[in-house]
Amino acid sequence: MDFAPYQSSPPEHNRPFSPPRSTVTSPRASFDNRQQQQRGGFASPPPLQHPQPQRSWQPAIPGAASAGGYAAEGGAYVSEFDTSLGIRLDYEACLAYLAFPPLGAIILLILERKSDFVRFHAWQSSLLFTVIFIIHLIFSWSTFLSWVIFIADLGLMIWLALRAYRDADTLDRFEVPIFGQIATRILDDE
Repeated sequence: MDFAPYQSSPPEHNRPFSPPRSTVTSPRASFDNRQQQQRGGFASPPPLQHPQPQRSWQPAIPGAASAGGYAAEGGAYVSEFDTSLGIRLDYEACLAYLAFPPLGAIILLILERKSDFVRFHAWQSSLLFTVIFIIHLIFSWSTFLSWVIFIADLGLMIWLALRAYRDADTLDRFEVPIFGQIATRILDDE
């Protein structure tokens, strides 16, 4: 039943159909190869593709992009994978953890304005590694404890950068128990 009296026709009449299954390709080349091997063919691998799907929002009605005060950036489309710096989303999220935290994360917070995914990781990195820096200062009297904390710090940086890189495809956020929740609250208030 059509409960919207203002619609001229039900939405099912103008819905686009999905493309045939044989022409749909995954953004990950490994998935395409796996499907091809299951069908019995062993062709050469496809050329390297961008690991992130390029999703965009385009209004169905001309002029609908400016409705409600929200306009498409540049007038073309809004993409959740775009960044202010022009660097790929996954690389920029990794920089929040690998570019001399917390200073690199603070610089990312200043420069990055478009991507909430990158800003979340920059907030989380700046909060977490500021506390770790204070812990380094407190235990600086002990050489052994300083080295143990430093090695744990490097391991945490690499692990969080890998999580940010891997989660960039789906824009999932891995939250460190206390600092991730604070970063989410700060990001929601912006």
